[in-house]
Amino acid sequence: MPYKGMKNNKPNAFKNVPKEDRPREKLLCRGPASLSDGELLAVLLNTGIKGKNVKTLAGDLQKFLDRNREIPSVKEISSLSGLGESKACAIAAMLEYGRRRYGSFSARIKQPIDIFTLVRHYADRKQEKFISLSLNGAHEVMNVRIVTIGLVNKTIVHPREVFADLIQDRAAAFCVAHNHPSGQLESSAEDDEITERLASAARILGLHFVDHIIFSENTWWSYRENGKLGKE
Repeated sequence: MPYKGMKNNKPNAFKNVPKEDRPREKLLCRGPASLSDGELLAVLLNTGIKGKNVKTLAGDLQKFLDRNREIPSVKEISSLSGLGESKACAIAAMLEYGRRRYGSFSARIKQPIDIFTLVRHYADRKQEKFISLSLNGAHEVMNVRIVTIGLVNKTIVHPREVFADLIQDRAAAFCVAHNHPSGQLESSAEDDEITERLASAARILGLHFVDHIIFSENTWWSYRENGKLGKE
């Protein structure tokens, strides 16, 4: 039996996926938190187009949203192949409602797991993402942004890219995080170097560098916990 909402879309992206693991059924049985970002977008899009099934379309949209730090316009969203004005409007409305309703994260960073909870949905990406979290003086989250997107096993970031956003947010403190698609959480020499550069710049700017975590889908490694963040 074809996946509901995709009967005219061939090939069926979920044809060989057990029914209980298909996005909509998975959401109904296990709740939205059980879905990856791509699966959530597939549910929202509902159908694909001729020559591009909903799974592929959701993947394209996910990559596009990852590259944009702010909510894109309807015109920008509809520029993606397969996304007409109607779907672009629905996506823009969903993003704006989420910003209004949950934009002030109200989360407070007390320990590495608090950071991990906010960024773990990026762990399934095939490329490294370097993410910054702007915090106020009480270490409440003001903003979460992807700073740069790197290669499969490496991301290149400059301190100015991190601090530009923090200064814009008038942050008092910050955390950074990046995923290791390989699942190997040991820090590299490049990871150590950028962490030290961020720590040095933070001292000059008077910002508290709370932590840098490296994460996979199920766990994380913390510079702070491992005594590698350096002096305040």
